[in-house]
Amino acid sequence: QVTLVESGGGLVQAGGSLRLSCAASGRTGTLYTMGWFRQAPGKEREFVSAITWSGGRIYADSVKGRFTISRDNAKNTVYLQMNSLKPEDTAVYLCATGRDGLVYASSVYGYSYWGQGTQVTVSS
Repeated sequence: QVTLVESGGGLVQAGGSLRLSCAASGRTGTLYTMGWFRQAPGKEREFVSAITWSGGRIYADSVKGRFTISRDNAKNTVYLQMNSLKPEDTAVYLCATGRDGLVYASSVYGYSYWGQGTQVTVSS
């Protein structure tokens, strides 16, 4: 079993920044991808970004150039630096872990464990 705990969400004005963190604990093993998704009220869960064990990264088009994903393998922690935030970025942000690699990293089906999420609200 793997437990994921997100932190760092909050309320920010448009154009501002936030840094999310997600710490994994339990039977994490090694060589796994960590991803970020988001879900706004009434909408489906949406892929944001993912990073493999070795540092390979992918981003959704909507966040390219504004968000940066990174990870600290020694701490089993993934980070999401979010800059130039827009009101449409408002959502609950969830992290997840799955099999290493980027092939399925943009799909919810590529992940086995999920955190509870952290709320990000961007005011206009």
